[in-house]
Amino acid sequence: MSRLVVVRLGAAFLVMFGACTLVFLLIHLVPGDPVDAMLGETARAADRAALRAALGLDAPLWQQYLDYLGGLARLDLGRSLREQRPVASILAERLPPTLLLASAALSLALAIAIPLGVLAARYQHRLIDSLAMSFSLLGVAVPNFWLGPLLILVFSLWLGWTPVSGMQQPTSLILPAITLGTGLAAILARMVRATVLEVLGDDFIRTARAKGLSEGAILRRHALRNAWLPVLTLIGLQLGALLAGAVITETIFAWPGVGSLMVEAIQARDFPVVQGTVLLIAALYVLVNTATDLAYAALDPRVSIGSGS
Repeated sequence: MSRLVVVRLGAAFLVMFGACTLVFLLIHLVPGDPVDAMLGETARAADRAALRAALGLDAPLWQQYLDYLGGLARLDLGRSLREQRPVASILAERLPPTLLLASAALSLALAIAIPLGVLAARYQHRLIDSLAMSFSLLGVAVPNFWLGPLLILVFSLWLGWTPVSGMQQPTSLILPAITLGTGLAAILARMVRATVLEVLGDDFIRTARAKGLSEGAILRRHALRNAWLPVLTLIGLQLGALLAGAVITETIFAWPGVGSLMVEAIQARDFPVVQGTVLLIAALYVLVNTATDLAYAALDPRVSIGSGS
């Protein structure tokens, strides 16, 4: 198990280093100049040169890259070109709303997917199964950028039940969570159904039926418990997609999280903030997947045994 932890942490470090390098190179290849965004294209050449020197943008690209890595080694993400504040403090302000939205979306997805998947497996090839799989197909097919405005149109503008955007009220969380969690619920429902059906065909399930246990007890005590490992892996993988989808959802609902911050920083050509937001999302993705791998190994000893051989 200890060797597995070292291997996973080493892989996580390599992934983060690759993400740092890739985002730095891509952000400097994007058309647009942050100096133009800050001063305007009509600014004098002397003012532009002075600001470029003050921001360190006149240094060679390799020097800027080394300075960037040196700052990361000191846990310094730099200062925002637009707000002239540390990027870390800006991210600290925007991270809690994103985590709140992701947690609500994940909770909603699990509350829908687990009962739906179990019922679909229990009543395979019946009406409940057909309805559950139809919902799953619809949830996967409908994109966030279409579902979000549709929910705003119906529940905010027509019915007036929820705010249109922002997070000033507790009900502001409802529509973004539904938008973000629906696709995840659809994917998880399919996985729960498939894994429960696979477990229901095992010998110990037939033994449980022979002992006279009810179908409900078999599903709760045996089938669902043994079906958790693939579902746990999928949840870990989809959490990264959940954070990526939050960029679109937060922009639609003007949710003040990391995703909307990244869009604003891209529009303003605020390189340090863009790098910080992408790095934070990548770090959360790697952290969640590493934790999922370790949890998988803790639940199934065969994983750690296989890794050590």
